[in-house]
Amino acid sequence: MVGDRVWHRPFGLPLLLHLCFLHLGDSGQPFPTLQSLVEEAVSIQGVRGNSVELPCDSGPAPLVVLWSFTPLGSLVPRPVAVTDGTSSKVEAGASALGVVSLRNSSLVLGELQEGARGHFLCQALHVSGAQLHTTYSYLTLAVLVPVSKPQLQLSDPSPVEGASVVATCVVREGTEPVIFAWQHQTPRGPGETLVGATEPLLCLDPVNRKHLGWYTCSASNAVNRLSSDGLFLDVIYGPDKPLITVEPLGFTEEGFWASEKEEVTLSCMAASNPPSHYAWLRDDAQVHTGPTYVIPSAGRTHTGLYTCLAHNTHLDTRTQTTVQLTIYYPPAGQPSCAVLPTIGAVTLLCTWPGGLPTAQLRWEGPQETGPTAPSNITWSHAAVGLPNGSIFTCTSQHPALALPTLCRVKLWEPPRNPTCWTTATIGDQFIMLSCKWPGGEPPATLRWLDGQQQPLGSSSSSLAVHLLQAQGDLAGKEFTCQGSHPLRTPDPYCRLQLETPQLAVTESQVSVLEGEEVWLECALQECTPPAQLLWLDPQQQQVEPSTSGLVLHPAGAQLRLQIRDADPAHHRGTYQCVARNAVGNSSQSVMLEVLRYPAPPNVTIRRLTYGRHRREVQLQWAIEGPGNLTSFLVQRRASIPGPGSGAWETAVSDINPESRGWRLGGLDPGVLYAFRILALNHHTAGYPSEVKTPVDPPFSAYPAVLGAAGTGMVVATVVSLLVFQYAARHPQTFPCTEPPSTPSLDPAQEPSDAPVNVTITVTATP
Repeated sequence: MVGDRVWHRPFGLPLLLHLCFLHLGDSGQPFPTLQSLVEEAVSIQGVRGNSVELPCDSGPAPLVVLWSFTPLGSLVPRPVAVTDGTSSKVEAGASALGVVSLRNSSLVLGELQEGARGHFLCQALHVSGAQLHTTYSYLTLAVLVPVSKPQLQLSDPSPVEGASVVATCVVREGTEPVIFAWQHQTPRGPGETLVGATEPLLCLDPVNRKHLGWYTCSASNAVNRLSSDGLFLDVIYGPDKPLITVEPLGFTEEGFWASEKEEVTLSCMAASNPPSHYAWLRDDAQVHTGPTYVIPSAGRTHTGLYTCLAHNTHLDTRTQTTVQLTIYYPPAGQPSCAVLPTIGAVTLLCTWPGGLPTAQLRWEGPQETGPTAPSNITWSHAAVGLPNGSIFTCTSQHPALALPTLCRVKLWEPPRNPTCWTTATIGDQFIMLSCKWPGGEPPATLRWLDGQQQPLGSSSSSLAVHLLQAQGDLAGKEFTCQGSHPLRTPDPYCRLQLETPQLAVTESQVSVLEGEEVWLECALQECTPPAQLLWLDPQQQQVEPSTSGLVLHPAGAQLRLQIRDADPAHHRGTYQCVARNAVGNSSQSVMLEVLRYPAPPNVTIRRLTYGRHRREVQLQWAIEGPGNLTSFLVQRRASIPGPGSGAWETAVSDINPESRGWRLGGLDPGVLYAFRILALNHHTAGYPSEVKTPVDPPFSAYPAVLGAAGTGMVVATVVSLLVFQYAARHPQTFPCTEPPSTPSLDPAQEPSDAPVNVTITVTATP
C-alpha cells in the first residue's frame, strides 16, 4: 500500500518519537493503551473533496504537537504532521489524506480523500514546573462520499398495456445508506411522487395507461440528493370503445335528436396511444373521416344510424360505436283552432298534425287551463257564465321550435237575429226555405220548424235550407227558423208564411194617340216565395225582350211595359200582367186603346212678295179651323204654264207650329217660282194651300225724300265747318273792307289771290 510505504519512511524527529512513547513514570501518568484511546475517541465526519478541521485539546502553549493517523483495520499509527509552535512538518505521505496543513494545534485536511477514513491521534508535550507532561486527543474521522447522479433504465420504453416493465435507478457511488425515491408525471398532469417506492428497482406489473408519462428517480444519503434525467414511458393501448357526443345536445330514448335546418356536430373520442384514426358511417355508408363530422344544415334525410370507427394503426386494433340521430321537424303551417256549439257548452278543437315528434297542444281559457295532448286536442267547456268576447288560446310546443306557437279563438255572439226567405227551383217544382244568421264564433245553429213546431230535417250552422214539394195547399202555411248560440238566450227565430202573389196595376184602361208611346205598369205585392212577373199581349203571347215595338223594364217588384209608336192594328187590345210562384198564380188586365190623330187645319197664304233683287221672298200665312199641328212644310217649283210644269220640291221643313211667317232665300232672279204651304202633325199632312207666285212690293216716295233731305243737311253742315276752320287758319286769303276815306290802292298793289268759290252738290237716291 502507498500508505504503508509512506509511513515507513523515517520521520526525522527521533526525539519526538521517543517522547511519544514516554513511559508512565516520566510524566507521572499511565501510558494510554490503544483500546482506551478508541473508547475515548471523538467522532468527526467529513465529506470527500471538502475540508475538515480536526481539533487538538493540547492545553496552553504546548512544546510539541504530534499528529498521527491509524487507518481502519490497522494497529500501527502513522505520523502525519508535527509542530513546535514556530515550525511544522507534514509527512509527504500524508497527501493520501488530502491537502494537509496545521492551524495552531489543529490538523486541517483540505480536499478530503476517502483514505482519511480512520483514527487520528494528537499528542501534545507540555512543561509544567520542572516536569514534562503529555496530553492525548483521539479522533475518529468518517469520510462521507456524495451519491452520484442516478441513471434511469427501462426494460421496455414502449410496452403494450398489460405487459411487465422494470425501471432501474443506477447510482455509481455514494456513502450508504442510499435512499431512493421515484417521481411520475403524466403528459398533461402535475408530477407526483410514488409512495412506497424506495428501492432502486420499480416494477410495473402489469403496466397500464395510467403509467404513461415521464419518470425520474432520485438518490440521497447523508451528504446530498440527486435526481436522474426524465425518461418517458410510452404505454401502447387502445382504442377503447368510442364515445360519441352530439351538439346541440338532445337525448331521445334511441339516441340523439337535432332540429331541422340547424348545424349538427358529431364528435367521436376513443382513448388510444397512438391516437386513433376515425371514420364515420351513416347506415353502413362512409360519409366522413376524422373525429368530428359536421352537418351544416340538418334535413330529414340525415336521420339514421351513425357509426364511429376507431383504428389504432400501431396495434392494428379497431373499435366502434353506433348511435341513432333523429332530425326533428315541426308540423307544417300553423295550428288550427275551431269551436263547435253543443248543448249548454262549447267544444274547442285544436289540431296541428304532422311533425316529428308530434307537437304538444294545450288549451287555456279565461278562467282555467284545459287538457294537454299531442297533435289533436278537444276541450268541452260549459257555456254558462262565459262573457261575450271570451278568448281561448291553444299553445303548441315542439322541441324543434324555440318559442311556442299559438292560435286563439274568440267567442262572440252573432249580431241581430236570423233572416228568413224563400226561393223556388226552376219550374217551381220545389220551394227552398232558407235561413241565415251570419257571424258569431262558434257559428249559430239553425233549424226549420213547421207550423206545429216540429223540426224539418237536421240543424246546420249559419245557413239552414229545407226543400218543400211545391203544392197548392201550401198557401197560408207558416214556417219558423229557430237559431241557437251558446252566448244568446233565449233562442232567436224568424217566421215566414207561404202566399200566392198579389198584383196591382196603375190603370186598367189606357188610351194613346197613334204613333206615340205608352207605358203599362204592374207592381207585385209582397209574397212568399218570390214570384215571376210577365206580360201577355192581346194575342195571349208572352212579351219577350226581342218582341218588336214592346220593351220590358223590370224594376224590383215592378215590371213596366213600354209600347213605342202605337199602332191601332197591332197594339190595340187587352194586355195581362201575370205573377207566378210555386204556390199559385194571379193576373191583372189592362185595356189599351190606340186613337188616330185628327187631320191638320188648312193653311192660306196671306202674302208672298219678293225681296231685294228678287233673290228672296217673304212668306206669310194663316190657318183655318182647329187641328193638331206639329210643323209646317213649304214647297216650291218653277212656274211654267202648261203640262210641263216642274215638280214640287221642299223649300223648308220642320217650321215651328207657332210660326206664321218665313223668309226664303237662294232664288234665281231669272226664274219665276210658285209656292204652297202644308200643315203637318205626327203622321198626317193637311191639304196644301193655294199656289201663289211672289210679286214685287208697292213703291213709297215719302221715305226716299225724307232720307235725301236729311242727308243734304248733314253734308252742308260739315262743309260749312270746314270752310270756317280754313278761314281762321288763313285770314289773308279772304278780302278785307276798308273805310271810305281810304283811297283806292294801286292796281298793282291789289292782292294777287282772288276769292275761291266752292260748289257742293248733294244727290239723294231714293
